[in-house]
Amino acid sequence: MSKPIVTGLMAYGMSGRIFHAPFITTNPGFKFKAVVERHEKKAAARYPDVLSYGSIDELLADDEIELVIVNTPNNTHFDFTMRALNAGKHVLLEKPAAATSAEVKQMFDLARSKNLHLMLYQNRRYDSGFMLTRDVIESGRLGQLIEVHMRFDRYKAALGVKAFKEKKENPANGLVYDLGPHLIDNIIALFGRPLNFHKTTGIYREGSEVNDYFNYHLIYPNQLNVYLTSCLLIAEHLPGFVVHGTLGSFVKDRNDVQEAQLDGGMLPTDAGYGIEPEGCDGKLVTMDIDNKKITEWLTAPKGDYPGLFEAVYHTIRNNALFPVTEEHVAWQLELLEA
Repeated sequence: MSKPIVTGLMAYGMSGRIFHAPFITTNPGFKFKAVVERHEKKAAARYPDVLSYGSIDELLADDEIELVIVNTPNNTHFDFTMRALNAGKHVLLEKPAAATSAEVKQMFDLARSKNLHLMLYQNRRYDSGFMLTRDVIESGRLGQLIEVHMRFDRYKAALGVKAFKEKKENPANGLVYDLGPHLIDNIIALFGRPLNFHKTTGIYREGSEVNDYFNYHLIYPNQLNVYLTSCLLIAEHLPGFVVHGTLGSFVKDRNDVQEAQLDGGMLPTDAGYGIEPEGCDGKLVTMDIDNKKITEWLTAPKGDYPGLFEAVYHTIRNNALFPVTEEHVAWQLELLEA
């Protein structure tokens, strides 16, 4: 392995602590050098050798840093990414990439002009449940696909404390831009760009200014219908993955454990990392030649957020194609901003 990629984090909130720092400290392909902490200096408690800068300008002025992770509020993504690229840094950018397709194009154009890599952090491609669903679909055991449902529900009746998600004057707000990128990216990873789509949103929480419900109906070739749904007021969660084909059906709950494990202090290198508990298997039902049901319980693969950072490493060091392509991001924004 060539020299580690010297990396800086733009924030050390929940996402920095859970989704980034554990990976750039345990993967030998990275060196976690610095983080931006404007107020409380919390990173040092766990990473005493990491520098804590008081501003993004200080981070971007650090000539040793090659990769900057933009994990700041949604409405800052475009500005901070452009600043990082102009400072000569590769960028790993959290979802949503931006508020509009025009902003996304401008960012990728700038990265290309400077021979830098702009990579969108879509970690839900590496969730255990999605990977199992993908494997079942790609196996062909369901026959011609008829209908695919993916859901990402929560129950959070109270308005969130993060104003950038709850204020309608802020761009890239609401549930569409929060959980929408996860579901849309999952489907784009499987099937590409839809032929057509219909989008429905709603506001149900008391006092809410932004959407807290959405449904997308995506239409693909060969009469495939895909439904993506999310809501913040679902008390009884439905399965996260449901696939029906001419030869059978597959159903799987969202049981990925990586976020909870990381939040509890587990490292990605620990033996039990990413392994779903017993009783969380997906249910595959197929029909035999006599039209009798055959039921199988399929164990999900180990969740693999480390795989995302391996992809980042190989993109920067070996110029490999990052799995979330520029086209994928552009297609996602078409659906988000519609």
